[in-house]
Amino acid sequence: MANLTALRDHNTAAVLGRIRIAEEISQVELAAATGLTAQAVSKIVQRLAAEGMITAAGRGRSTGGKPRTLLRLVPQARWVVGVQLDRSGLTLLLVDLGGRVEKAVTLPVDPRSAPREVMDRLAEQVEALLAPIPREHVLGVGVACPGPLDQRTGVLHQVTGRPGWDGISLRAELAARLGLAVAVDKDTTAGVLSQPGSADRAFVYLDDGLGAGLVLGGRVQRGARTNAGEFGHQVLDPLGPHCACGSRGCLEALCRAALAAADQDRAADLLGEGVANLVRLLDVDEVVLGGRAVLAAPENYRTRVDAVLQQRLPDPHWQQVAVSVARAGNRAVALGAAGLVLGPLFGEGEADALTPRR
Repeated sequence: MANLTALRDHNTAAVLGRIRIAEEISQVELAAATGLTAQAVSKIVQRLAAEGMITAAGRGRSTGGKPRTLLRLVPQARWVVGVQLDRSGLTLLLVDLGGRVEKAVTLPVDPRSAPREVMDRLAEQVEALLAPIPREHVLGVGVACPGPLDQRTGVLHQVTGRPGWDGISLRAELAARLGLAVAVDKDTTAGVLSQPGSADRAFVYLDDGLGAGLVLGGRVQRGARTNAGEFGHQVLDPLGPHCACGSRGCLEALCRAALAAADQDRAADLLGEGVANLVRLLDVDEVVLGGRAVLAAPENYRTRVDAVLQQRLPDPHWQQVAVSVARAGNRAVALGAAGLVLGPLFGEGEADALTPRR
């Protein structure tokens, strides 16, 4: 029975995903696109329509016979909440099935607050966002936070600068408070999921900390302990300033020192050195920059990181790398967190969870 249920869910996700991508599509086209039988597609369509998730969108062009009924997604049939929990604040987004942000809330958090207080406040804000929505129409909550994080268990490990969070089971704690499904991941991984892009790309996030989210070969990379992307703790200067992680001369510590001295150019150049190391190691062809430090001077960071890449790559004309700033700005991480919940619903790879409809 479990296997049959999983197969039904897989087929339903395949159909729903094709409807979302196509925007308007007939059952005949759905069968061709998914490889399912016409009968299977018909049953899935009936069930989705009964649940209010899809609806008729008029008739298609006639090809000699009766015009086919077109189907479309009903974006406001279901909702998710995407959350960014960082060291000094909360960002919450109420997001519909189409990936559109209906409401946004941003509020500060005292870094000295106990984890319990922060999670209580987060739960209150989620409840307030969802107050007008029937619970059966809520798919769940996606939460992105600084690492190190074991994404499989939802447990935090020695978060830099937040010792009180070590060993906190974030997913279980929030699920208990909310009574909803909760997905958790690192902020950098959520960031790389916040917009479609190359199959080999990185999201580099300079904020209170510095990290990177990675997509390689079209798949999100988390590593053996789901903690890949500790980009900020590559050592560039063994004699440099102490880092909160315990090492000296980490890229994060060097960037933070430059930012503390109000030297954006120096911080951007240092970030470029780290990005060049990443590109040489992993051969990504797209780098998206995000985080409050970057957003304070986005064009300066983009141009200076790109300039360092041009200098450091042995053949920049062959090894071209697109450098840009996150389209969603300061909402990128929370939007990617929403994608953690939306992706499985549409049977899409995580890297395509927020791909816009055509």
